[in-house]
Amino acid sequence: MTADNWLVLGILAGALLLFLSERLRVDVVSLLTMAALGLSGLLTPQETFSGFSNPAVITVAAIFVVSGGIVRSGLADRVARAMTRLAGDSEIRLLLLTMLAAGGMSAFMNNVGAVAILLPAVMRVASQAEVSPSRLLIPLAWASLLGGNMTLIGSPPNILANSILEDYAGVAPLGFFDFLPMGAIVLGTAILYMLLVGRRILPAQKGRGALSAVYHLDDFLAELRITPESPLVGKLVVESGLGRRYDVQILHIYAADGHTLFASPGRRLFAGDTLLVQGAPYELTRLAREARLTMLTRPPVDDLEKTRARRGGLGVAEVLLSPKSTLQGKTLREVDFRTRYGLTVMGIRREGDLLVHNLAEEPLRFGDALLVEGLDSRLRALRQDRDLLLLDELNKDAPRDSRKAPLVLAIVAFILLSAVTEWLHIAVAMTAGALAMVLSGVLDMDEAIASLDWKSIFLVGGMLPMGIAMQKTGTASLLAQQVTALMGGWGPMAVVMGLYALSVVLTTGMSNAAVLVLMAPIALDAARSLGASPYPFIVAIVLAVSSAFMLPIGHQSNVIVMGPGEYRFSDYFRAGWGLSLLLMLVVTLTLPLVWPLFP
Repeated sequence: MTADNWLVLGILAGALLLFLSERLRVDVVSLLTMAALGLSGLLTPQETFSGFSNPAVITVAAIFVVSGGIVRSGLADRVARAMTRLAGDSEIRLLLLTMLAAGGMSAFMNNVGAVAILLPAVMRVASQAEVSPSRLLIPLAWASLLGGNMTLIGSPPNILANSILEDYAGVAPLGFFDFLPMGAIVLGTAILYMLLVGRRILPAQKGRGALSAVYHLDDFLAELRITPESPLVGKLVVESGLGRRYDVQILHIYAADGHTLFASPGRRLFAGDTLLVQGAPYELTRLAREARLTMLTRPPVDDLEKTRARRGGLGVAEVLLSPKSTLQGKTLREVDFRTRYGLTVMGIRREGDLLVHNLAEEPLRFGDALLVEGLDSRLRALRQDRDLLLLDELNKDAPRDSRKAPLVLAIVAFILLSAVTEWLHIAVAMTAGALAMVLSGVLDMDEAIASLDWKSIFLVGGMLPMGIAMQKTGTASLLAQQVTALMGGWGPMAVVMGLYALSVVLTTGMSNAAVLVLMAPIALDAARSLGASPYPFIVAIVLAVSSAFMLPIGHQSNVIVMGPGEYRFSDYFRAGWGLSLLLMLVVTLTLPLVWPLFP
């Protein structure tokens, strides 16, 4: 091995460790990797920054815009509503329709977007049918991952694989529907597995019922009336110091005249006011004693729902941070949540745990589920918010322009026909489609830019130079030789299985696009050394990096359903390891039939 080989492997190892540690964002790790390759002299400046001019990156960006247009037109919502009409009250039918809808939508739009659209519909249908959402939401996420394997634009790894195949193997790229046979096989296998085995393994949580019960608020709420003798009389909320001294928060003030008042810092407290306060039971008791307040009640589980009618339009709702939320990594205090939304966060569910203390200082993470309370008008306004996803129902009041639906269908048809007939390169067809979404008025330019997932774009553009470095220095060839030496004695398909298994393991804790960029050059060199066709090798890697089932951190689709499904890490592993093994077996048996190993 040369010094360049060791240097590439060192940079690669550092990137892997940073990806797995999650200390830095994946796009930051990707850009650091790109910078390291350039600073080390392994790549020329043109090669270092070539990822951002690669047609694959342009295609990925265009896909996000086209997906935004599909959502804006209401077409995706129509699919969700059709599912609710057909579902009935059968768990098996619900599961089947959920996975078919997610898989079908993900073939033509971003898979996280498909999950975000279908999630409220699945929650509502599950409640109506009295079926546990936990039996449906992991299948929803996994179907979105596998559905992306059915078309060239279904997921970024597909586009990256096609670009790498064309650039490094020197063969014709894959067509738009060339992924469909194997994609349909793995999705169909996953659906059968979940219907027959997986749904029995997934936890059957009891019906969610009232949100206050899900968040155990009966233990943390009290209504406290201010007596004339209380030292709080005449003070502003900010002057009371209750949050600092007792670790409680005032949710609302019910004035003596019957009006419901928002507990803003500048609100003055008067004798006879009733405070709806959240905090630990012992702190609530201590507050009532020391501040001379009368504890009227410790609300029962359904009190917030009763309060809605009794207190003039108050309600509660559960929201998720959206995939591109600007709130990620910030605390409620930093974003001034109460002022910004006019709502109070009463609890946060994260990775199966419930957080109710010191919420203002808790940095928000993607996948967090927040219980919020406030006026109905404020809750309805969340349907149009880009940072939060309202879970209680379909976003029927979100801005949609159904008049543009036929136009959007025409644009999508143009993209499909252009790509299938090879009249236009997929990057050109997708870019033309994205521009058509803007020029036709389906999206304005600000909405088109907002629909871009910059994290994914920087991740892909920053990691592509690693593939160039591995190819240029011969590192990919050396690693491929090790794989073929280890597995080649059992035949080419054993090598494919080994590469598939390694990719599945890596994608459990890393971005699937990053794993694809790392594994594709190795797979292509392995195929070359065996004298085999590169197509089955690259398709196997694409299928493997979509099999992020065993941990929620493997993909955003897994994370977004974790809170609403009340899942724990172990739930993913218990249901996912069997599916991962089954798909590896199915791919091993069927891949040579669809893509012959030798031309």
